[in-house]
Amino acid sequence: MSAPASPEPAAEAARGPGRRRGGFWPLRDLPVVCWLAAAVAAALVHPFVPAPRWLMIHLLLLGAITHAILVWSRHFADALLRTAPRPGDRREQTVRLAILNGGAGAVVAGVLSGMWPITVLGAVSVSAAAIWHGAALVAQFRRALPGRFAVTIRCYVTAACFLPVGAALGTVLAWGVGDPLHGQLKFAHAMVNLLGWMGLTIVGTLVTLWPTMLRTRINEGAETAVRRALPVLAGSVVTAAGGAVSDLRYLAAAGVAGYLAGLGLMAWPFTETARRKPPRSYPTWSVLAGLLWLVGCLTVLGISVAGASSWADADAAFGWLTPFLAAGFGAQVLLGALSYLVPVALSRGPASARAANTVLDRGGALRIVMINAGLLVCVLPVPSLVRGLASVLVLGGLAAFLPLLFLAIRASRTAQGAAATDATDTTGAGAGPGGRGERRRRAPDGERPRGQATGLAATGLAAVVLAVAAGVAVGPTALVGTRPSTTAAAGVTGTGKTTTVHVKAADMRFTPATIQVPTGNRLVIVLENTDTEEVHDLVLDSGARSGRLAPGESARIGVGVVGRDLDGWCSVVGHRQMGMVLQIETTGATPPDAGSDAHADHDHGRPAAGGTNPDPDGDGEVAGATEDLDFLAEPDPGFTAHDASLPPAPDDRVHRHTFTVSDVERQVAPGVTQELWTFNGRMPGPVLHGQVGDVFEVTLVNDGSIGHSIDFHAGALAPDRPMRTIAPGESLVYRFRATRAGVWMYHCSSMPMSAHIANGLFGAVVIEPPDLPEVDRSYLLVQSELYLGAQGGVVDMAKLRAEEPDAVVFNGYANQYDHRPLRARAGERVRIWILNAGPNRATSFHVVGGQFDTVYAEGAYLLQRSSPGGSQSLALDPAQGGFVELTFPEAGHYPFISHRMIDAERGAHGIFQVAPPQ
Repeated sequence: MSAPASPEPAAEAARGPGRRRGGFWPLRDLPVVCWLAAAVAAALVHPFVPAPRWLMIHLLLLGAITHAILVWSRHFADALLRTAPRPGDRREQTVRLAILNGGAGAVVAGVLSGMWPITVLGAVSVSAAAIWHGAALVAQFRRALPGRFAVTIRCYVTAACFLPVGAALGTVLAWGVGDPLHGQLKFAHAMVNLLGWMGLTIVGTLVTLWPTMLRTRINEGAETAVRRALPVLAGSVVTAAGGAVSDLRYLAAAGVAGYLAGLGLMAWPFTETARRKPPRSYPTWSVLAGLLWLVGCLTVLGISVAGASSWADADAAFGWLTPFLAAGFGAQVLLGALSYLVPVALSRGPASARAANTVLDRGGALRIVMINAGLLVCVLPVPSLVRGLASVLVLGGLAAFLPLLFLAIRASRTAQGAAATDATDTTGAGAGPGGRGERRRRAPDGERPRGQATGLAATGLAAVVLAVAAGVAVGPTALVGTRPSTTAAAGVTGTGKTTTVHVKAADMRFTPATIQVPTGNRLVIVLENTDTEEVHDLVLDSGARSGRLAPGESARIGVGVVGRDLDGWCSVVGHRQMGMVLQIETTGATPPDAGSDAHADHDHGRPAAGGTNPDPDGDGEVAGATEDLDFLAEPDPGFTAHDASLPPAPDDRVHRHTFTVSDVERQVAPGVTQELWTFNGRMPGPVLHGQVGDVFEVTLVNDGSIGHSIDFHAGALAPDRPMRTIAPGESLVYRFRATRAGVWMYHCSSMPMSAHIANGLFGAVVIEPPDLPEVDRSYLLVQSELYLGAQGGVVDMAKLRAEEPDAVVFNGYANQYDHRPLRARAGERVRIWILNAGPNRATSFHVVGGQFDTVYAEGAYLLQRSSPGGSQSLALDPAQGGFVELTFPEAGHYPFISHRMIDAERGAHGIFQVAPPQ
C-alpha cells in the first residue's frame, strides 16, 4: 500500500505556465480573459443580440473553458509525467491554440450570421485542435516513465476524443433539423461536450488539484477511485448520447444515472479530503459549489428525461437546466481553479503569490453566496423581475473575477519588486518592524478569519434577499391597481367564526365557482393556481384581491366578515369574459335590504339600471377613452411612422431570432396611448422574411406580466409544446421549416386569443414564392383592429366581444401613412404585401387611382402581369395574406385603403406619394 502523497505534482503543474515556460505568452494567457469578457458583455446586451442564450453559453463553454482545458491539461501532464519539453513544443502549442480559438470564433460567427459553411469551418478547426491535443498527450504519455497519476492523462485523452463528436453534432444542429430530432441531437451534443469533454477533464484534474488547493495531502486511493470511475463515466456519456440519438429516452436517462454513479465512485476521497481540511477560500468554495450544481442538475435531468412523455418534454427540461449547468457548474469550477492557479503561475516567490492570492480572494464569501443564492432564487417559480434581479447578482459575482484578476497581476508585480528591494537591503530594515530575523505568523494564502468570511456571506445573502424583496415589491404582481375598498360586512355583526375555503384556478374557471358562507362569518379563501401555463388572480367586489399568481403559486385572501353576496373574477384581460368568475353567497340570515347604506356598495362593478358597465374587465380602469380619438389630428412633430419597407430576405437558410414579450405604453393614434403587449417592443412584431425550405428558430422570452405564447402559421407542426403558454420570466424555442410560400401570420395563442392579438401580439412571416420577379419597391402592410381601453390601458374586452373596434389601422397606428406617405416614382413597379391580422374584420385592399396587374392570395396567383385583365382590390379575411403589384402611371398622391369604407374612415388609410420618373 502506497503512502499518502503530497500535493507537489499539482503544485508543480500550477507553476508550469508561469515559471516552467517563462514570461508572458499572449496566445496562451489572454484568450480566457477575452472569452470571459465577451460572455459578460453578451449577458449585459442580451436583449439586442441574436440567440443570446446560445451565445452566452458558448462564449463560456466553447471559448473560455475549452481554451483553459487545452492550456492547463497540457501543463498538468508535463508535471505529472515529469517529461522534459522538446524543441518546438511551444510553437506547436501556439499553432494549436490559434486553431482552437479561431475555430471557436468561426463557430460563433457562423451560427449568429446563419452562414453554415463558416460554422462547419469553425467546427472542423476546433475538432482538429482537440485531436492534435489528444495525440500530443498520447505521445508524451508513451515516452514517460510509469507514474502514479497516469490516470489523469487517460482522462484528458478520453475527453479529447469526445470534443470532435460534440462539434459534429453541433454542426448538424446549425444546419437545421426538425423536431423531435433537433431535441435529441441537442441533448446528445450537450452530453458529449459537457460531460465528456469538460467533465472528464475536470475529474482527472481534481484528483490532484483539489487536495493541493486545500493544502493537504492527496488522499490514499484517490487515483484508484478515478481509475475505476473513468470507464463508468465515459461509458455513461456514450450511453446518454446514444440513447438520445436513437430516440430511447430511458437509455439516455440511464446514461445520466450512470454518470452520477461514476461520480459517486470518486466521491469518498474527494469528500474525505474536504473533511480533513475544509474549504476556507474562494477557489475551494467555488469548485465545491460547482460540483454540487453538477450533481444536482444531473439528478434533476435524469429524473426529467426518464419521466418525459416525449423528447419535446425532455428538451424543455434540459433547456431549463442549461443555464444552471453553465453558470453553476462550468463557470464556478473554471473561476475557482483559475483563482488558485493564476497566483501560483504568476509567482516569483512566496510574497508575490500571496499578494495575488489575497486579491483574488477578496469578497470570496460574498461572491459565493451571491452567485449560489442567486441561482437558487432563479430555480424557484418567482416573478420575472425577481429572477432578473437575482441574475444580475449572479452575473456580478462571476464577473468580479475579471477586475480582480488585473488587480492580482499588479499586486504580484508590486510584491516582486518589494522582494527584490528587500534582497538588496543589508541592514535588514526591509524585513519589517522586527528586522529580517523576525517572522510573523500568517494565515494560509487566501484564507480569511472565520468571522470576516461569515460577515461577507451574510452581506451576500442580504443582497439576494433585498433583490427578492425589491422584485416582489415593484414587480408585475404588485403593480396591479386596487379597486376602491367596499365593505363585505354590509353592516352585519360578526359571529366570531371563520370559514376557510380552498379554491383552485385553472382552465378559465374557479373551482368551486360558488361559495356559501354563513352570514356574519369571517371568510378566508386559499387560492391556488393549478393551471400549467396561465397567470390568474382573484378580485372581489369588496376590494379584496390575491395579486397575480403564476402557475403553482397560491395566496390567502382575508375577506373579513361577510354580510352580503359578493362577486369575484379573474382580472387578467379577457379571463372574466371567458367565464372565470366566482360567486360568494350568504346563508342563514337575510342581508340588509337594498335601501340601506350598508348594501349600497353591493353593485360596485356592475352596470347600473339601464346603463353600461364602465369597468368591464374589473381591473379598476374605465374603458373606452375614445373622446381623445381624432383621426384627422396631426401626430406629434417627432412622430416616426412604422417602416413599411419589406426587409430583404437574408441569404442564410437558418434564421435565428429572439422575440421578447413586453408590456409597452405607446401611441396608437394622435393623443391616444394604450398599454400594448408586444413582440420586441413593437406592434406589429418583427418581420421574418425567407425562402421556401428555410428553417426559423425563434426564442420566445416572456418579460410581460401575464402568460403568453406564439403560433407561427408558416410552419406545420404539432402545437402541444411549441405553442404552449409560458409564464412571466420563462422562455421556449420554436423551430419550424417554411415548406410553402405565402404571407403568414404569427400571433400569441394564449386565451383569450382575441385579446392577445388585439392588444398587439401579432406579426408577419413572408415566404417568397419560387422565382419571384424583382420589383423596384416592396412594402408590407399589416392591418389590425384597436379596441381602445382607457388612456394608458389595455384592450377593452366588451368592445372586442361586441366586435366594435374604435380604429382599424395599418402597421399599428391610425392613418400614419397619411402623415408620412410611402414613396414611389411613376413607372416603377411596386409590390405591396398585405396581411390581415384581424382579429375579427375582413379587408378589401384598394389603391385609389391604381390598378393591379398581379394579385397573389393565400399561396396562389389570382392574376399575373401577363394577363390582359386587372384587379381593383385584394379581399382578405383575418389571418389571410397576399400581395399585389402595380405601376403608377403618373406623379401624384394615391390613397390606399380598406374598401370596407367604415374601416378606411377609422384609420385604415394611407397615401402613396408618387414622384415623377427620373
